[in-house]
Amino acid sequence: QNTVHVVTAGTVGHWWFEPSEAQGCCSAAVVGSFIRATTTSFGSICFGSFIVAVIRALEALVHTARAQGDGNECLLCVIECLLSCIGNLVEYFNKWAFIYVGLYGYGYLEAGKSVITLLRNRGWEAIIADDLVNNTLLLVSVLVGCVVGCIGLVVESTSDLFDDAGGDAKAVSFFLGLLIGLFIASVALSTIASGVNAVIVLFAEAPADFQRNHPDLSEKMRTIWAQTYPGSI
Repeated sequence: QNTVHVVTAGTVGHWWFEPSEAQGCCSAAVVGSFIRATTTSFGSICFGSFIVAVIRALEALVHTARAQGDGNECLLCVIECLLSCIGNLVEYFNKWAFIYVGLYGYGYLEAGKSVITLLRNRGWEAIIADDLVNNTLLLVSVLVGCVVGCIGLVVESTSDLFDDAGGDAKAVSFFLGLLIGLFIASVALSTIASGVNAVIVLFAEAPADFQRNHPDLSEKMRTIWAQTYPGSI
């Protein structure tokens, strides 16, 4: 998923600076971004993902030790909570660091410092914290999962596919469809979230290029943004 995040950011960057290169799903922007994400930028993606994996692994070990009940449950609970918070912060940091990796091919640490510096200088921390895109996409994913779950119920009632499922065949078919729908929708919609994040960073860093290459969209975005967040531009 992080690779998709970087590819999407790179594609949006091409569209922002060189719109002639981003004219279709197999354009030079998409192909070039994919090649860079799977070659020169792949190390940065793996490094950021590895940090999260280590933190989550430590959290799982602490959780297992706490479940065994060796007399230090209180201390282990505090450590597990801290690791969970650190993991969430690193995941949030990665989301923005990978934007710079995709846009400019920066290394992971350089990308992270660039994002922090940019947002701090422009004073947009509150705007980013108020971002509701992920919640909206989560709601859409749940709706898609429910629709696929209903399709599973239809399949169960019109075929013998779930006859050997055991227990309540209707519940099995619905929850299986729900899980499949959630997975497919979350992967597909993650590109939208990545694109929105890339636009936020680019709009803060390179508004002149947006105005030059996409004047109509730039004017609409400036007007709406100024109305929603007065004084931010």
